[in-house]
Amino acid sequence: MTFPLDPEQLVLRETTRRHFFRDCQVGLGSIALASLMGRLPAARAASADDERITNPLAARQGHHPPRAKNVIFLFMAGGPSHLELFDYKPKLQELDGEQVPKSFVENKRFAFIPKDAPLLGTTKKFRRHGECGAEISELLPHLGSIADDIAIVRSMRTEVFNHGPAKLFLNTGAPQFMGRPSMGAWVTYGIGSEANDLPGFVVLQSGPRGPRGGAAPWASGLLPPTYQGLPFLTGTDPILNLANPRGIDRSRQGEFVETVAALNQARYESTLDPEIRTRIAAYEMAYRMQSSAPELMDLTGETKATLDLYGIDDPRQHSYARNCLLARRLVEKGTRFVQLYHTDWDDHGNPDMNIDAPLAKRCREIDQSTAGLIRDLKQRGLLDDTLVVWGGEFGRTPQSEARRKELPGRDHHIDAFSMFLAGGGIQGGAQVGKSDELGFYVAEDPVHVHDLHATMLHLLGIDHLRLTHRFQGRDFRLTDVAGNVVEKLLA
Repeated sequence: MTFPLDPEQLVLRETTRRHFFRDCQVGLGSIALASLMGRLPAARAASADDERITNPLAARQGHHPPRAKNVIFLFMAGGPSHLELFDYKPKLQELDGEQVPKSFVENKRFAFIPKDAPLLGTTKKFRRHGECGAEISELLPHLGSIADDIAIVRSMRTEVFNHGPAKLFLNTGAPQFMGRPSMGAWVTYGIGSEANDLPGFVVLQSGPRGPRGGAAPWASGLLPPTYQGLPFLTGTDPILNLANPRGIDRSRQGEFVETVAALNQARYESTLDPEIRTRIAAYEMAYRMQSSAPELMDLTGETKATLDLYGIDDPRQHSYARNCLLARRLVEKGTRFVQLYHTDWDDHGNPDMNIDAPLAKRCREIDQSTAGLIRDLKQRGLLDDTLVVWGGEFGRTPQSEARRKELPGRDHHIDAFSMFLAGGGIQGGAQVGKSDELGFYVAEDPVHVHDLHATMLHLLGIDHLRLTHRFQGRDFRLTDVAGNVVEKLLA
């Protein structure tokens, strides 16, 4: 065998005895059966894995024609209250201060409040918006103005009521802190990215602190580290250790990258360690990003009309609004998955976190810029190809949690909460699902977290049942062993 090896030789050498017996199903009879059933030969079926070896982030076709090419996930960390924002309950208003019926909480477990905590109505006014007539809170007037472009889901359900595990569950489909890949990692693993000089999966953060759970919600888990999310920092150098050391110009840096790539390639050809291919791709991407990332962060080329649309007064000031504009710029350049984390929506009834003035402040921080992002995508012709998702890890209880006198709050609630989606094959103006008259449980069209993931993947051209990765003898997938596409959301 000659060196250096061409790609076909590399794939051949990486096919071990174990892979051979696995792929041929151990017998000629199975091979004949596979042929009769019209299955692809093992060599062709493995082509996607072969491509991932040579170019891990190359754009790839999914299982069916996609409706969306990119995702912008606006994650409201802490759990925004659906009862103050999207799910008005006149009956809850009527029963404000009374005890909840025992049938509602008989086998219920809460994070902090007792079962007999009194019901709590809302002081927020709701009105209908758009031709769809969606009821949206006065706290979100800008989002109300685009009601016909968004689809509201009022029947979301999850399984975990503590913040860290709940964030992991919504982002990875599992509550464990180790091992499970995030949504963005699964998407870039499945269909790669169209960005040549930027990461396929980018994370942007805003708010008073980072989200609970650390980096696990955007990790690659059991997938190769190429697919993990890359957090961008504020300022002109958004990525740690990306800028050249003092005294090293672009030319010398290029020589260094070429030399390291050659050494890594030689090592790969002798060991066939796939992590080395990941390392080569990372060095090459980092070199390209040295010019593209600072250019991306420079908003001086944006018009005043665009900055005003997002509500950006100072484009140099770090904010959720600035991150929304950066998200648009990223998908314009082909980044597959952009996730914004904005804290802190954990309104238990503390002085700085309750459903009165603090909630109104957070809504002002995100309302205009979220609506501006959707308007901007639409007017640029990007909304048809970009799926926008807004929501948090759970909702808030219909019962009161007043930790301080006259400071209204609500506990964590997993049995019914609201999210909305827009663009990328979503039916604008759709209203999916209902909660009961108190906002306690789903009464119609339940949408589990696994169903949300299955729908997102479907819109990207991916069958969630077929996007799997074998690890330690088991096939894993984002939706675990559940998930159904929510047809009522689709245009």
